[in-house]
Amino acid sequence: MTEAAIEIRDLQKTYAGTKKSPPKHALKGVSFDVPQGQVFGLLGPNGAGKSTLINIMAGLVNKTGGSVKIWGHDIDADHRNAKLNIGIVPQEIVFDPFFTPFEVLENQSGMYGVAKALRRSEELLKAVRLEDKRDAYARTLSGGMKRRLLIAKAMVHSPPILVLDEPTAGVDVELRKQLWELVSELNAEGVTVVLTTHYLEEAEELCERIAIINHGECIANKPTRELVGMMGEKIVRVSVDKDLAGPIIDECIVRSEVVEPRVLEMTYDKGCTSAGQVLAKVQEHGYAIEDVTTREADLEDVFVQLTAPSEVSA
Repeated sequence: MTEAAIEIRDLQKTYAGTKKSPPKHALKGVSFDVPQGQVFGLLGPNGAGKSTLINIMAGLVNKTGGSVKIWGHDIDADHRNAKLNIGIVPQEIVFDPFFTPFEVLENQSGMYGVAKALRRSEELLKAVRLEDKRDAYARTLSGGMKRRLLIAKAMVHSPPILVLDEPTAGVDVELRKQLWELVSELNAEGVTVVLTTHYLEEAEELCERIAIINHGECIANKPTRELVGMMGEKIVRVSVDKDLAGPIIDECIVRSEVVEPRVLEMTYDKGCTSAGQVLAKVQEHGYAIEDVTTREADLEDVFVQLTAPSEVSA
């Protein structure tokens, strides 16, 4: 198979309005492909349309227009095969708390019609490091264990695509690390992974390609390195010998902010000026430079710039 793992074309979703509120256009003609075998990031602010898109792929929300193909199967014309080729890990923890992890996986396998001889419950528990909790009640598991059980639950029918909707929301740093290690292992085994996350540094590290949705529209869809390279900007942080009177303004300085009484942070266009010239501007204003640090723009900077309200970014 050479086509995309997921193919989305002109996807639209409009929620009906009421007497008090107009219709809400959650998705306004979104189009992108998810390449096979990649970890693909789907980013956007709260309310951008990410969860609506995932719920359409999961069959929980009916689209208004457009098309979605999952592993080559149209979700309308071939709903059964489309669903068999995708596993969804929701934000919410959803399973019967009175079942054991083994029973949760066995029941989910039965719902997908997996024959008893072909079920992978023991294998999946081991993969998500829950084999020692096989017979404990699911309600007794920690939050991190429950998250891992959800991933195993989504994989009972061996789908080639796994979608994780904010899998690390509200969990501690150590657990986030464990979950991303698990995701990387699944991807190394050939599973195409689509994830949404608010931790942009993780998306930058894990994802080979990223699409950004804002106000129901796809505003970017590029390889991660290329997306970060769009900025063409660098950030310089300068400590000076006395309190700053205010930010330093120049046509080549994109942003300038006094972050401490004697610390100035400036973002400049690398195509317009250099770090040396920016520092010279600081000295021209009568400040002696005591310390300098620089960094390249990262995914967070790109995200903020692309999703900022037009009146602010202007």
